[in-house]
Amino acid sequence: MKLAEDDLLLVTGATGLVGSHVAERAAQLGIRTRVIVRPGSESPQFESWGVETVPGDITDSDSLAAAVSGVTAVVHCAAKVGDWGPVEDYRAVNVRGLENLLSAVESESSFKKFVQISSLGVYEARDHYGTDEAEPLNSAGIDGYTLTKIEAEQLLDVWLQERSFPAVVLRPGFIYGPRDRTVLPRIYQRLKVKGVKYLGSGQQLMNNTYVGNLVDAVFLALENDHSVGEKYNITDGRLVSKREFMTTIAEGAGYEIPQGAVALPVARVLAKLMEASWKLLGKKEAPLLSNARIKFMGLNLDFSIEKAKHRLGYQPAVDFTQGMQNTVEWFRKQELLP
Repeated sequence: MKLAEDDLLLVTGATGLVGSHVAERAAQLGIRTRVIVRPGSESPQFESWGVETVPGDITDSDSLAAAVSGVTAVVHCAAKVGDWGPVEDYRAVNVRGLENLLSAVESESSFKKFVQISSLGVYEARDHYGTDEAEPLNSAGIDGYTLTKIEAEQLLDVWLQERSFPAVVLRPGFIYGPRDRTVLPRIYQRLKVKGVKYLGSGQQLMNNTYVGNLVDAVFLALENDHSVGEKYNITDGRLVSKREFMTTIAEGAGYEIPQGAVALPVARVLAKLMEASWKLLGKKEAPLLSNARIKFMGLNLDFSIEKAKHRLGYQPAVDFTQGMQNTVEWFRKQELLP
């Protein structure tokens, strides 16, 4: 479907990294755009972009009626992210929140397509070398976020099969870019105190995904008439090693380049001990080492994007080097570098 002047795009999670860039791009393209904003959230940019805001929360089904009224398409970016905490906290947003949104939008006669932002975390937590979408989901999960992202996809599959719901799923890897207020700030803090160590050689590949490239994929998925019911892996195409990843960030921000490393078997044992201790103590902050962090820094995360290239026409426009430069410059301009 080609979004026209009389169409209306709803973006959830628009105060976050991905959602804000989707809303901004839609406004730049002249697409009527509406975003859901939770009470108390800061959203000064939406007015300047010409984006409509409506109060609401996907965890409150009664608040969604105004948000979905007259909507043609939905890009669902809202999610509880993180690698620590009770699974139920993640499930309330990532699964039940999704179900609330599906139920609300299904009744709209104008509705045509739903794009779900999922994650490459739905695959098994192991080394990957060109894994494509034929790989089954790993229903065991390793943390609340990845487990509930799997459950969200399973929920969408039920709606696809039983209700012919017009949904498409995008699975990005580690998303970075301007306006990231979750992962990169923590990395900057660790670099500042020289607390970054590689797990293993550091030559394992990241599943890096620049936010601008992901937004390109979002609009390709919206416009492609054959994308309904499909899942697509999305990365930058040129993946970088953990060492190139950290070196680029450190150099751009002016920090010392990390060199230290911990053997991966040792890190796994430490992570197991730390996770058990943290859970026993009821700590709300994640331990320094966890299974999720071993996956981020210790596994080879190479996923194929050939399906997105061939079927959506996806071609990553921004290389990692330029994407990270854009990101560091944004942090510097916002005076957010520690």
